[in-house]
Amino acid sequence: MTISRPSRRSALKLGAAALTAAGLPKLALAQDAAAKPASYIDSPFWAAKVASGQMPSVEQRLPALPRIVQVVAPEHEPGRHGGTIRTLMGDQRDIRMMTIYGYTRLLVYDDKLDLAPDLLESVAVKEGRIFTLKLRAGHRWSDGSRFTTEDFRYWWEDVANNKRLSPGGPPQQLLAAGEKPTVEILSETEIRYSWSTPNPVFLPSLADPQPTYIYMPSAYLRQFHERYADKEALHARVKSVRVKDWGSLHERFSRMYRPENPELPTLDPWRNLTPLPAEQFTFQRNAYFHRVDQNGRQLPYVDQVTMTLGTAALVPAKTAAGDSDLQARYLQFDNYTFLKDASKRMNFEVKLWKRAEGAWFALMPNLNAIDPVWRDLNRNVGYRRALSVAINRKDINKVIFFGLAKEGNNTALPESPLYDAENATMWTQADPALANRLLDEIGLDKRDTDGVRLLPNGQRLEFTIETAGESTEETDILDLIKQDFYHVGIKIYPRSTQRDVFRRRITAGQTIMSASNGLDNALVSAEMEPDALAPTSPAQFNWPRWGQYFESGGHEGEEPDDPQVKELVRLYKAWRVSATHEERRAIWQKMLRINAEQLFTIGVINSTLQPVVVSRRLRNVPDVGFFSFEPGAFFGRYMPDTFWFDDERQVKS
Repeated sequence: MTISRPSRRSALKLGAAALTAAGLPKLALAQDAAAKPASYIDSPFWAAKVASGQMPSVEQRLPALPRIVQVVAPEHEPGRHGGTIRTLMGDQRDIRMMTIYGYTRLLVYDDKLDLAPDLLESVAVKEGRIFTLKLRAGHRWSDGSRFTTEDFRYWWEDVANNKRLSPGGPPQQLLAAGEKPTVEILSETEIRYSWSTPNPVFLPSLADPQPTYIYMPSAYLRQFHERYADKEALHARVKSVRVKDWGSLHERFSRMYRPENPELPTLDPWRNLTPLPAEQFTFQRNAYFHRVDQNGRQLPYVDQVTMTLGTAALVPAKTAAGDSDLQARYLQFDNYTFLKDASKRMNFEVKLWKRAEGAWFALMPNLNAIDPVWRDLNRNVGYRRALSVAINRKDINKVIFFGLAKEGNNTALPESPLYDAENATMWTQADPALANRLLDEIGLDKRDTDGVRLLPNGQRLEFTIETAGESTEETDILDLIKQDFYHVGIKIYPRSTQRDVFRRRITAGQTIMSASNGLDNALVSAEMEPDALAPTSPAQFNWPRWGQYFESGGHEGEEPDDPQVKELVRLYKAWRVSATHEERRAIWQKMLRINAEQLFTIGVINSTLQPVVVSRRLRNVPDVGFFSFEPGAFFGRYMPDTFWFDDERQVKS
């Protein structure tokens, strides 16, 4: 661990040239100070407190240079303050959705999937390994305490490198080729992270829906840290909260991603007021939030958000009854007709947003199955291609999704800058004749009396495809695929199991083939980590043992022996040390092409639709959007802090 504090005079100032050299000319152009509004507009919500002197004026609460959000017509328009957004959730852990929806990060993905400053005023990058972050002067946490580089130092020195709080050391995103960064505090508003080799993971990890937090509210958290707190007071706190030690105490009260502690300061648009346990949580506007619209009106427009908990299965019915102003979680495509009918009587609209998985449904041949016969068959690219062309994707789209989804491979979507039409359609045509020929060519040319093919050992080509059983659409798709496969001499048995059992069986190699989502994020850009395209985790259903080998550094699992898979691992490692956008883009393109040609996952359908229920009074919610955890943070990329209530907008569509 290295932390140094050079003087302001010696601090290196990196500008546009450094950005260009890093291959990221769009990354973080500093905001033009001339765009700063002449004055600011506060919410009436705080009028009494400001008038009585209990709270500073909005001018004193904002950073010297707030983030100015251009809320522009025709899709969006500047709004008014006021109102409460009601939403429904099924679990107390869902309070993390407010952190996701608020999407307040050091950097965020903009509508072009470029990284842009949010909490930061600017970023400078040199050689892909030196990152200078500049904070907004005068920025404050929700309790009014200052947000400075001291909060970064506290996290790095007192949390990330504290053996009790982080026994495994700093997160992987802070390591480049196993090396920790040199951290330099240049001033109260500037901090630099540098490595001897490039670290392309660093900046994207700060923009994730579940980000790598490299800062914490130090002024608040010192009271729970043994280095700063009075020993007797700290011991008394540990005893009263009934936790093991000071480390457990600090962990409980410092959770930023899941805001369970109402006292923990936040930088998000709304802060939680409700302690656990509760059936309804209230999130109140952050008086020190750093964003304003072009007219100087402090965001968020909406003063409060309430999150009411209940049974997840009842969320569609309660939404239809008008109990939510903004709802997508716990709604599925098969709820659409029901919700659309209810909207005729209630004051809400039902929008359909695209989902952003590479495949909403994909087959996952387990290349690490323990049965050698099925393992070898799954590893045969001719077999995987035969399975793919045996599937009639158009029928599935028409029957299950009314033709509103798209048929294709598990790859980047058209809206991604890395989209390749050939990758999307390769081996996806419905061609039973080709499937039969491919199966014959790999030696599966003998059949039983009922037409089912025989393996070389005389075993019938029949097996179980397992799912987590979490949607009726999965079952219906497998019923259609079952017919398609039978026409080419393959018999399958769909089976649903509980998710934990489902995962364990795959990892153990007991599952021959499973069905699940494809790429979690298909709105990919070159700056995003391509870890899903290579075996990097045991949670990948198509090669869990190879992923385990990579994740454990070779101590567990199995080393890949497939030449194409080994090439994917090599390319992924090359991306992890890449310095320029051009390098990363070239690596992504190669990895996407190998996956499309080899069909390590067999994508069936993508761009399925997600019902999004929106009160007719709530403005600025896009009619068309992407609903995805990555990179969109669900509603986050569309900035819910710019949604606002128009009390005059009551007309039903």
